[in-house]
Amino acid sequence: MDFSGKDKAAYVQETFNSIAGHYDLMNSLMSLGMDKRWRRIAVQQVGAKPGMTILDVCCGTGQFSLELGKTVGREGKVIGLDFSQKMLDVAQQTLAQSEEKGRIQFIQGDAMELPFPESTFDGVTVGWGLRNLPNLRKGIQEMIRVVKPGGKVVSLDMAKPTCPGFKQAYWLYFDKLVPLMGQIWAKKASAYQYLHDSAVEFPAQQQLTRIFSECGLRDTKYINLAGGVVAIIAGTKPRL
Repeated sequence: MDFSGKDKAAYVQETFNSIAGHYDLMNSLMSLGMDKRWRRIAVQQVGAKPGMTILDVCCGTGQFSLELGKTVGREGKVIGLDFSQKMLDVAQQTLAQSEEKGRIQFIQGDAMELPFPESTFDGVTVGWGLRNLPNLRKGIQEMIRVVKPGGKVVSLDMAKPTCPGFKQAYWLYFDKLVPLMGQIWAKKASAYQYLHDSAVEFPAQQQLTRIFSECGLRDTKYINLAGGVVAIIAGTKPRL
């Protein structure tokens, strides 16, 4: 993957800053509107309940955080963390018009060094963020560190479909049409070419589930969505 002379962290930050204003529209277009349902399922998998405190890593424009906020209720709290300030600016604008604004806080931070003590959160989520990290295992280990024993770590991200025919059509769409859509609606084809390239390099759902386990989570599993185009990976931090 070509980062144009930058390290991955700097390239990703610059890329997401550049598409922040169009990010939610593009997600809806690329997923045919299914991204909202996917987030709701991921919220269920992290076990979010009223009164809980949840961390949403790589929160971007805050759509996952907002869905979590609906579930934790007035007595709960959601912290959304991202290192792209422009993505967070969009998240703040959306939050200001939301009923969840009293229970969600957005902060700028590094997923590689989460600014929280051990065992702080009842659950941790990351949506379409793990593949952007410069060190996948370290990012997962940081999420495990800050979740309470018995709490879950849940990732929602691109996956790799295996059905013959559908698999080839999907990668053709992702490689050719998605960058074109990015150029038309976001004026940034290269950002959406990166989306394709990062998805190609990202571990398949079966492998990522094993990595979750190797990092120390138990009862790890994956759930395929949309024929394996997207997958939820979940695991539980062992109790002491």
